[in-house]
Parts: sequence; structure tokens; C-alpha cells
Amino acid sequence: MHKKFFTLLFAAGVLASNISCAAEPQTLSHIADSRKQQRSPAAQTGGDNYTAADFRNITAMTARMLNSHHYSTVPMSPELSAKIFDRYFDELDPMHMFFTTGDVARFRDYRNTIGFKLQNGEYQFAFEVYDLYRRRYSEYREFSREMLDSEIDFTVKEEIAVDLSKQPRPENEQDMHELWRKQLKHELLSLRLSARLEREARQDTPESAAPQQHLRDPKERILQRQRDVGNNVDKRDRIDILGVLLDCMAQSYGAHSDYQAPKLSDDMDIQMSLSLTGIGATLTNEDGYIKIVELVPGGPAELSGKIKVGDRIISATQENGDSVDLIDMPVSKAVQYIRGEKGTKVTLEILSGNASAPGKVTIIRDRINLQAGAAKGDIKEVNGVRVGIITLPSFYMDFEAAMRGDANARKASTDVLQILSEFRSKDVQSVVIDLRTNGGGSLPDAITLSGLFLAGGPVVQIKSGSNLEQQNDPSSAIAYSGPLVILTSKMSASASEIFTGALADAKRAVVVGDSRTFGKGTVLRVESLDRYRSWFRNGSQLPAGSLTFEIAMFFRPAGSSVQQLGIIPDIILPSLTEEMQAGEIYLDNHLPWDQIPSAGLNIWDRDLDRKIIQLRRQSAERIAANARYQAFIRQIEHFRSIRDRRMISLNEEERYQTYRREKQIAEETERLLTEENTGNRNNDVILLEALNIAADLSRMSDGNSKHK
Repeated sequence: MHKKFFTLLFAAGVLASNISCAAEPQTLSHIADSRKQQRSPAAQTGGDNYTAADFRNITAMTARMLNSHHYSTVPMSPELSAKIFDRYFDELDPMHMFFTTGDVARFRDYRNTIGFKLQNGEYQFAFEVYDLYRRRYSEYREFSREMLDSEIDFTVKEEIAVDLSKQPRPENEQDMHELWRKQLKHELLSLRLSARLEREARQDTPESAAPQQHLRDPKERILQRQRDVGNNVDKRDRIDILGVLLDCMAQSYGAHSDYQAPKLSDDMDIQMSLSLTGIGATLTNEDGYIKIVELVPGGPAELSGKIKVGDRIISATQENGDSVDLIDMPVSKAVQYIRGEKGTKVTLEILSGNASAPGKVTIIRDRINLQAGAAKGDIKEVNGVRVGIITLPSFYMDFEAAMRGDANARKASTDVLQILSEFRSKDVQSVVIDLRTNGGGSLPDAITLSGLFLAGGPVVQIKSGSNLEQQNDPSSAIAYSGPLVILTSKMSASASEIFTGALADAKRAVVVGDSRTFGKGTVLRVESLDRYRSWFRNGSQLPAGSLTFEIAMFFRPAGSSVQQLGIIPDIILPSLTEEMQAGEIYLDNHLPWDQIPSAGLNIWDRDLDRKIIQLRRQSAERIAANARYQAFIRQIEHFRSIRDRRMISLNEEERYQTYRREKQIAEETERLLTEENTGNRNNDVILLEALNIAADLSRMSDGNSKHK
């Protein structure tokens, strides 16, 4: 396989931004190799070596490739130009703080034409808007210094929107300054409240054991962060600024498309290192925050039980007390403070959901035990039925070993086959496969693993342009023929949706979990643009970056796409992940759901629909009578009330009392979510109910049949 030109399936649940898109595990090294090869000494000395001709070439090549090769086949139009235009303003100013409606109107001539200009290599819009952004941020810093030098009244009853990105832009500079005032007051109040809570906690904590990050003056912290951000804004290389606009163009075609400027290959290297030594989390920028979009199974962050997907990291404090604020900091820089040597500690200030104040989590960095991400088997006795549990965090596969012809190459299907063999020896009567945190992985191995439970037939259909390819069960052998339940969530994505869809269409398994899976149903191609440098008229040898774009779509054997809508389970179980705004449907410019003709199905159990009706009724009755599950549902309702809050008070006492009411709810919610995501067998009410459903299904089967 050429390392600069390949098709891959991205693991879903990871936002599509310049450095947050995480490829399947087996393709990460390919991407790294490709991007290392595309660097040159010139690229490492700074982006200002690029000439106007270089910018024209890179711009036109990126635009034309998207126009001709993207799966959507959407031609350039005024409507698509408007998407690019709006996205660029939102990318630079996601919280709608630095551009007024009048500012945007100044550039109105570009709104319906920018896409066509980019196809012609005209890129000046990127720098014209960025220059205004740079000037506005400088004005914001000066405004902040003056405001923070004055007395601020925290007794006034006023409030600010929780999510400024959903608010309209200020009409004029006067409205913009009022927004700056409230936002600064909000930031300062958050730090004051955090320090107040820490002082209370320190009353019962030994001096040497207490983190020190809140002892610094909150005003100093804000100004220091603004200095860091301002320096980054001022010193950003022109190739990186252009890259932001090209990335906005790519994302206007599809949610997982992106352009990465050459130096961002370094960020990808950092991100991959983070998944090996550090805290074990994939990060992205969102609305000025460093946001956690994925936790590596078995990594320190997940094992802490105090960090979850969607949390935002406010600051990082090292063992020696050095602390740095991470708000508005690029991911590439933030990870330098989060990563570290094995055995060292880092204290992260975490803001969960719409909480009124952040909390603190101290993590010991470690080399992540990748074994923790492998399939695991367990057996539980449920009302007289032996139920086997297979927890599968991803569809992993050692591609390098497989390409060498190593018959023992590690992969998910081989490990699951071994677990099934152990189940057979222990007379397991029903099986639950837990895919709640499975974000995808190897498509070939997802097909192989599907075949362990099927008697032939189609597994997935892949459409690219007018071409339609059908992938079938590769073997007639069946590793397990007994009752089967698949447990999913909104985090189950990509390859896990292919596996689930194949078994659901064949009436081979009962699917239970959230109201839908993630809905990631596209194949992505990563192109190093360096391979097209021969097109450049000026003969430049500077690296051109890389382009990722949707090239094909997956369809279930019955013909339905998993794209956007995901897979709807047979039985919905209340959960915390159900309440999260997670999934393809929440990503801008995602490709729509589609359908093609059925591939022809091998139906396993024609009576399964009738059984599901009975299973659903029994499950509902059990949940209604289960005191622990009902308590869990009440916590979900509290979580929902916090999540749905639209405004937050800027009055210190109101804010403090709100936080104290929320604190207990948040701590209990985090504990329950940890149990849900880490599969605590005794307290995970969702898994326990899935086991009950599996036991019920076993009793419905002929002769209570055992694993064959």
C-alpha cells in the first residue's frame, strides 16, 4: 500500500478539525510516515518561505480536488461559497466575540463568490479577515487590562449565555464591548469561585497535598492567558492562516473532510504520542476550550474515573506547582503541558458540561497499556442462565504484522474467537457484546468478526460514485450460534456500526442501548498534496499539506446507510450517553442518510421480531421495579437540567449557591457515568439489564440451547 495514497475508515466520536480527526489505529503510522516524508528543511524554518505563487497553487489544487473527488459530488455554487464564508468567520471567532455583523457585512462581496475564487487560486480573503481578527484581539487585550484594573461589582444581578456560539454576533462595537465586559466578568468569577472552593477544601487538607494553581491572582491568570493567545495570533505563519480557510472549505463539503497545513503534521505526531505516553486522551479545540473527544481504553484519564468525553480542560499544573491556563490555546501547544514522562503527575482543571465551576483531577502519566484496549471476556450467572460478556473497545488490527504475512498478527476477531472458545468450554448459554465505547477501527476485521456469528451472506455494501461493492462473510464456519445481544451507545461508531448492522439485518442479534449509534457511515481518503507538486508552475518543492475527504459510503446489507441516523436498537435503555449531543447528526455539513437496494439477506431467526416485543416488555417491567435503575434515571434527569441551562448568573452568591447544588449531582453523575463506561459489573445498571435481556432471550430459544 502506498503510504501517501490510501483509503481509510476514521474512528467516529472524534471531531473533524485540523488536528482532532483520529484515524483508525492501524493507519496512524501511515499518516505519520506520509507527513514526515512531505516535510522539507524549508518547512521547518517557518511558513513565510511560501510565495504568492505557492499559495495560489495550493489553494487551487485543494479546491479542485474537493470539487472533483468528494463523495458528495456537489459542484461549486453560491450556496457552497456562503458556507465557506460563514465557516471561516466562525472558525476564527467561534464565540462570536470579535466580529460584529457590520464587520461581516464589509466582506459581503466574497460571500457568494469565495468558493469560485479559491478554485482560481485567489486566497487574499483569508488574510484580509485574519488581519481584522488580529486587530480585534489586540483591542480585546487592551479592554481587558483596563477593566481588570477597575473595581468589578459581583453583586449585580445579571447573566450571560452559556454557549456564546449559539448567540447572534454583536450588532456594533458598543454591543461587542458589552459582551467583552460580561465574558471577562464570567471568566473572573469562575476563577474566584474556583479559588473560594479550594480555600474551603484546604481547611481539611494538609498544606503539602493541596494543588497550588488557584493561589495565583485570577486577574493575572486571565492577562497571562491573553498574552499567550495574543502572541500566537500575531506570530501565526501565513501558510497556517491560509490553511484555516482551506480547512473551512473542506469541511463545507463534509463533516470529516479537512485540509492540514504542512506543520500540522507535527501536531499529529504529538497527538499520537499522547495516545502512547501521557494521560491517554484525544483533544480538540472547541469554542476556545481544549475539549476531550476520546479516551484511550486503559489510559490514565479513563482509569481515573473522573474524566469523560466532552469535558473541557481549563488549566494544567505540574508537580512543581507551575501552572498554565489552556483556554484559547492551540491543541499543539496545550498537549505540551498535558503530556509528560511516565510516573509524573499533572493536575487538570476540568469543566464538565454546563457546570458553574471547574473541578480538579490529578493524573499520574503512564505509558498506556494497550492490552487494556483488547477484547475481554467474562461470565455471569443471571437467573440460572450463564451469560458471557465480551467487551470490545475497538476493532483493532496490527496491519504492519498482517502485511508482513504474520499469521499471528493481533486483531480483534482472533481475540474474540479465543474468548468464544473459552465460553464454549464453560457452557455459556447466551452472549452480550458490549460496544458502547467502540469508536470503530479495522473494516476488514469487522467483516471477519461478523462472520464468527453468521452463516454466510453480506456484511456491508460500499458505494463510491457509480460503483457498488459488496463485502460478504468470508467463512462458512460459525464460532457461536447461540442467543446474542449487542449493547451499543451514541459512541458506537463506524466499524462497530457495520458489525451491528450486519447482525441486525440478518436477525442474528438483539440490539439494545441508546436510541441510536453515532452515525459515521463514510470512508475517508487522505491525500498528501506533495504528490501533485508537478502541477505547480513555479516548480516549488515546499510541502503542500494534506487533504482528507469522504470518498465512499457504507450501507447495511438491507440497503440502509448508517450515515447520520446510525442504528436504532430493538430495545432502548436509559443512559447518560443518551443525553449527550454526540453523533454525526450534530456535525456541520454531515452527509445525509441514504438508501440502496438490499443485497439479499440470510435470515437467521425469522421469529426474532416477535421475541423482541416480549423482551422489550419484560425489560420495561424490570427497569420500573429496579430501585437502582430508577435512582440512575433520576440522576439522568438532574444531568439533563444542567445540560439544558441556557444562561448563567454573573452574581457571585447566586453562582456559588447554584454550584453547591450542582456539585453533589455532578459528582454522582460522574460516578455513574464511570461505571457505565468502564463496565463495572456490579454497578453498571445498563450492562446488568443487557445481561437480563440475554438471559430472557436464552430462555426463549429452543431447548435453552448452549453455545455450539
